[in-house]
Parts: sequence; C-alpha cells; structure tokens
Amino acid sequence: MTNSNPSPSQEQRTHVVVVGGGMVGVATAIWSQREGNRVTLIDMGSPTDRASFGNAGVLASSSVLPVTMPGLIGKIPKMVLSRAEPIFLRWSYLPRLIPWALQYLSHASEPEVRRIAAALEPIIGNSLQDHMALSAGTDGQRHIKPCDFAILYKNRSAFEKDALGWEIRANLGFDWSEHDGASRHSYDPIFTKDLGFLSALPNHGQITDPGAYINDLRSHFETSGGTILNRKVTDITHRDGHATGVLTEDGPIKADRIAITAGAWSPLLIKKLGVKIPVEAESGYHLEFWDPSFLPRVPTLVPSKKLIFSPMKGPLRVAGAVEFGGLKNKGQDKVFDLLKSSMTEVLPGLTYSKETRWVGHRPAPTDSVPIIDELPQIKGVFLGFGHQHVGLTGSARTGQILAQLMNSKRPNIDLSPYRVSRFTDAGQRPPTTPDTIQHRECA
Repeated sequence: MTNSNPSPSQEQRTHVVVVGGGMVGVATAIWSQREGNRVTLIDMGSPTDRASFGNAGVLASSSVLPVTMPGLIGKIPKMVLSRAEPIFLRWSYLPRLIPWALQYLSHASEPEVRRIAAALEPIIGNSLQDHMALSAGTDGQRHIKPCDFAILYKNRSAFEKDALGWEIRANLGFDWSEHDGASRHSYDPIFTKDLGFLSALPNHGQITDPGAYINDLRSHFETSGGTILNRKVTDITHRDGHATGVLTEDGPIKADRIAITAGAWSPLLIKKLGVKIPVEAESGYHLEFWDPSFLPRVPTLVPSKKLIFSPMKGPLRVAGAVEFGGLKNKGQDKVFDLLKSSMTEVLPGLTYSKETRWVGHRPAPTDSVPIIDELPQIKGVFLGFGHQHVGLTGSARTGQILAQLMNSKRPNIDLSPYRVSRFTDAGQRPPTTPDTIQHRECA
C-alpha cells in the first residue's frame, strides 16, 4: 500500500535561516526545526563572545523591572562619576550615546515601568518551564536546576524602599518569602551580616553552565538534521517586498524565512534594509572565582551592588555592571576591580584558586522591551533581539514565538508590545531595487 501523503523532501521543506548563534538564535532554530522546517543557523562569533555565554545563568522570571526605574535620572551623575558605582561610560563614546540615552531615560516613570513589566512578563515569567520544554530530549536539560532567586538587602527598610517593584511583581503573580535577622542568616549564612534582609522568590531556575548548555542544544540541533555555518552575514536579499535569502562572506544563501537573532549586532543588519532600530550595545561583565571555599545557596542579587552572585558548576560567578562604549569595547580593568571588591565585601573570607574574566555585549532597546516581530517592510524577515539583561531568561519563549510566526501560527499572547513599528516611521523604507542575485543553496 502506497503512502498517499508522503513527507516533503529536504528540498521541498520551508528553509529557515537563523542569523545569530546565541541563546535566542539556538532556541529559534530548535523550535523551527520542530515545526518541520529545514533550518540553517549562521553564527559569526566564537562561543565566548555571546552574551549567552557570560550571563549570570539565572532563569530570572521575576526580573520584569527595567533599569529605568523612577528616580534614575537624578542618580546618574553620581553613578557615572563614582568608581564605586556599577555604571561606567567611555567618554569618547558619549556623543554617539546621547540620542539613545535621552530616549532611554524618557521611560524612567512609574507608568512606563508598569507598562514595561507587563510586557516582559509573558516572555520571561515562565522561564523555567520554557527552558525545560526547549531542552526536552537533549543533553542540555542536565544543566537546568530549579531553585529560588534571592534578593539581598541591608535591612528591611532598604527592602521597603523598593516597594513599587515588589508591588509590580505581586500584581504579575510572583510571590516570595521574607527573611530578616536570624531567619536571613539561616537561609544563607555565607553573606556578610551587614546585609540583614533577604527575599526569596520560588519557582525560578538556574543554568549551571551556560556555555555547556548552549553547546548541548547546538549539538542536538545538528544531530536532528540542522546545519550550522560559521560565517558573517553581510546583507539580506529580497524581491518585491519579500525576503529571498542572505549574503555571507562566502556567497549567497537562499531562504524562505530569515530570523535575525544576533543580539546587539542585529540593528546593523536591519539598518541595511532601511530600518533604524534604537538598540545600544551595553557591555556586561562577569568575574569567576574557581574552587571557592563556599558558594551561595541560590543565585542572589544584591541591588546595592547591582550584581548577582551565582553558584555555577565549578566557579562562583559574579555578574553585572553596565558599561556604554559600543560594540568595539573590550572592557576595562576598573570594572573588574569593582566586581572583585564587591565580592570581598559581600562574601568575606572567600578563598579560591584562580579568577577568570569575561566581557560581552547585551542589546538594549530604548524602552527595555525586546523586538519580536516580522519586519513590515520586507515579509519573511523576522526579528528577535533586544532582551537587555534577560536574554537567557526569555530566549526559550522568544524562539518558540518566532518559530510559530515563521510557520504562520498565532502565538497565544498579545504581540503588540514587541512590534518593531513602535520605533519605525513612514520615512523608513527598504531599498526598492529588485534582487538580481543568483542564489546557491548552502551545503
């Protein structure tokens, strides 16, 4: 008996090209593959370049609050000028930064914070389950650890000064336990007694080795028939308002759908299509302490330091700090010095065998909400970037949404907060010259 509905051949299936091999790109590639597509993942960088590699490893579902909280503008002079504050600026980059910064700071109000938090929750609010679903059937699942996410304050009074943020979290369905004095010490005794109040948010998670996690997912993608190319994409080809493929340094590749998930590099590629998206490359840092004499019980944020102390598989990772210096910024010793001095203050008595450093770039849109959308100007080009500090957390859900959109399925959330149209205007138009490039299929 013959099969009246034979499965499509490799050539007949929709070909999806995902540009960007970080966590959002890998999640998009895997979910697109599960939709039955033929998928090529193009990654121009080395594994350690990715923000996915250097993050704090926290599936921080409750991290819905933007940096632009009310009162930020008045704090900026001190934060930028003091070497003890976790915000750094390369002054030569300031003229280029100002237009973005003015838009960014315009969102530092209570109504905007509430709007941003409400937009982030559908993307990151169920991150532990989202990553479990993404990694199901892969070796990546071994790196996922359910746990609390702790936030550590000097005292209850300091906690209560953040009342707006906690009210917003509560309204979005997050709960927590409070630990003061002896209870705080009992929850995790390794921290300095100067930090005497702790709130613990349950139902969070941790990726205990982000680099190994993403490598395991990439391996699964390849084993399942996906293709990974280490190339630089230089442009997107299109005809009559529809994408036809990408140009790489090694030549063109034909595609039916294209997902741009290259993090802070994404706007450079989109700009070639005549669309400017105000996303700044924000440099983030981590410092790792290997063979530590003790580790925190769970990933712990210390708001006064703007740092997360995260117990990884092997080292203690201290991650955080913000620096604005563009995509070419390679980092500064003074930022690492701050991370180390903060570790010494927060974890007195910690000993370790060695320390390692990392600096990478996070994509920061002016309104702190990621872009997840099909490009209106050119059909078949889909965007998934701009997660700022929650790229790992929101990657699994973002990848799933993009895969659904590329297969003409409607995700079960309101996508209006993530539309690219909130940044574009009628004056932004793609090139109208027809695509005359003769394509070749990738191997």
